Amino acid sequence: MMSQTSKKKLVLMVHEGGSHTNLKTIRRAVDAGKINAEISAVVSDKENAIPVLEKMSPDYICLAGWKKIIPKKIIKEYKNKILNIHPGLIPDTVNEKVKNPDDTEALWNKEMYGNKAVQNFLDRKATFAGSSIHFLTLDFDFGPVLGRTFEKIQINDTVESLYARLKKKENELYVEILEKLTQ
Repeated sequence: MMSQTSKKKLVLMVHEGGSHTNLKTIRRAVDAGKINAEISAVVSDKENAIPVLEKMSPDYICLAGWKKIIPKKIIKEYKNKILNIHPGLIPDTVNEKVKNPDDTEALWNKEMYGNKAVQNFLDRKATFAGSSIHFLTLDFDFGPVLGRTFEKIQINDTVESLYARLKKKENELYVEILEKLTQ
């Protein structure tokens, strides 16, 4: 077991009206010792997050359903420290495309989130839905990708059924990424 002083500090930023599945999953993993970190603060998008960040000096900021634009000043100050989960498959470079496991082109879903992004997978008749966890950059919905997850779309899927399965994989991926970052 690692000492308390070697633990990383996390700030989790959530959407006030969200289901908080990422928050709950990360909290359980921290409590179980899978993630070598302590949660310094949980901030909702109804609060003013910037003073919290300035007081806490976190090692990582985890956007977990956050729906507000993060100020450029904070993105620059916390370069490669702000993790975002995106309901789409972000490429490694802007001009690149991600391939699904069946070799079809994956959907980025740039500038979409939540149900709208999941509906886009269905509307575009994609074979897979997916999510990416990436470091936030000044480029909207783009940054260094830390991991991706894919979910096969079933013929009778609805937004709710597909999103439920995708959400479960997103939660697991977030924990895996944080485990690696906090070793």
